[in-house]
Amino acid sequence: MLGRTGTFSGRCRFEIQLCHSLPSPPPPTELLRLHYPVGSRSRKYKTGREAEPMSSAQINRILKANEYSHTFPRGPASHGVLGFHSNMLPSNHPSEDCRSSATCLPDRGGVLFGVFDGHAGRACAHAVSLRLFYYIVVATLPLRMLAELEQAVEEERALPPLLEWHKHPQDHSCPDGGETSFYSLRNYWQDRLEEEDEKEEEDDCRMTSALVNAFHRLDNDLSAEAKVHLSMRSPRRLSLPGEVLPVSSPIRVALSGCTACIAHVSNGVLHVANLGDSRAVLGVQEPDGRWLAVSLTNDHNAQNPDELQRILREHPPSEQRTVVRHNRLLSLLLPFRAFGDVRFKWSAEMLSQIYETRPDILSAVSEAARAPPPHYLTPPYLSAHPEVVKHCIKPTDKFLVLATDGLWELMHRQTVVQMVGEQLTGLQQQRPITPGVGMTLGGLQHLLMERKGRVLSVLEDQNAATHLLRHALGDDGYGAVAPNRLAKMLSLPTERARSYRDDITITVIHLNEPSFNQNTCRGLRAH
Repeated sequence: MLGRTGTFSGRCRFEIQLCHSLPSPPPPTELLRLHYPVGSRSRKYKTGREAEPMSSAQINRILKANEYSHTFPRGPASHGVLGFHSNMLPSNHPSEDCRSSATCLPDRGGVLFGVFDGHAGRACAHAVSLRLFYYIVVATLPLRMLAELEQAVEEERALPPLLEWHKHPQDHSCPDGGETSFYSLRNYWQDRLEEEDEKEEEDDCRMTSALVNAFHRLDNDLSAEAKVHLSMRSPRRLSLPGEVLPVSSPIRVALSGCTACIAHVSNGVLHVANLGDSRAVLGVQEPDGRWLAVSLTNDHNAQNPDELQRILREHPPSEQRTVVRHNRLLSLLLPFRAFGDVRFKWSAEMLSQIYETRPDILSAVSEAARAPPPHYLTPPYLSAHPEVVKHCIKPTDKFLVLATDGLWELMHRQTVVQMVGEQLTGLQQQRPITPGVGMTLGGLQHLLMERKGRVLSVLEDQNAATHLLRHALGDDGYGAVAPNRLAKMLSLPTERARSYRDDITITVIHLNEPSFNQNTCRGLRAH
């Protein structure tokens, strides 16, 4: 399967080759105080020895190492998107987060963005970030175009590219299991071709169904590939000391897991599909210039009462005390929806076969996945069903922020939108300072220093995602960045960093008012 890959410089490199594998792509006007986890402000940063202070150049080198931006050409091909800024800051080593962005090439199918938060290792997040967009394309293409793909494969002709990737060079590496991935994808479009007729659905319902089907099918394929892998490996072959299965190993992918938050924009219509606890927040500028944060996703965890009740309803009353314990699924997993994580989905008999007879497999996967869940009585416990929201882009919708939970643990959504909005419009430099009644000279000086810090921060970061990272880690509580705090957060050793923050991945998508007919738009709709 072919992809067209945008290089780091923004130019396009065309790859035309015949292969049976996936490409290697791949509120208030004042700022709210940052919302930090309880107790995080009082912690002391001890690294075991007194390190030299980090210079501004060192700080910027770390913050900007993974930043990426892309501008779309104006016109119908942009689908209502001006461009996007993205960045990642790892806490784990390697990072368990991944990100993806691409243009759907056939039939001008729109643009896709996604952030993926892995757990029990990065294998699942890595695989899903490479494969999910292809499943979405196959789910949305007309049957006649799928028939053309199938005919090209049968005749051993070069396949047309399905995606043009927009990515940082380090985001994706070629998966070793590309051939397996391709045949699973081909089976998907063959199954679609067996449908006698296209279902007559409204456009928004068709896209919603396509997203749901793509999520379900990829998760089912990850599970099926792992079962085939288990049947092929000899149970008598014990792993060698220190042996690690490759990150693309089907069993390693299936035993780890990831959440996903996807945005699809086509002809000025936005669909967001969410699975887990990453979030999508819309930045809306009201007529008076104020910024409003509109959440387009719900967290799928114990903090969401509806999600908690859904989990409890799906299992017998005898399990009410064990299904969710300590706000975790079977006392282990925080998100209630995710890709992979087959140890929360497979039958008890299948899991017993692995845990009792396959030490060679277990020794090569993440330690978090080496023990069976307790009270495992009525699986599946975990779902890969996304919650989908449709939204028609309006003139007041200026940007969309997709981010993994590492950002939202540190910043309130209103603060995030305010930060990006003020950077976008430069309001910090334009807003006059009006001293209040009784303000002292010292208080006025503090306001001047605060505004100076904000202006310098805006000028320093042209990338909105980097701007958010800088404030999330270094905010002084008043909207400015404290250099010492930022330096300490960035200089924490790998083994300690996870105690203070999670991996953080951010994509800021800049929207414009599209010149498309929006008479059919009906606002927000959740499915």
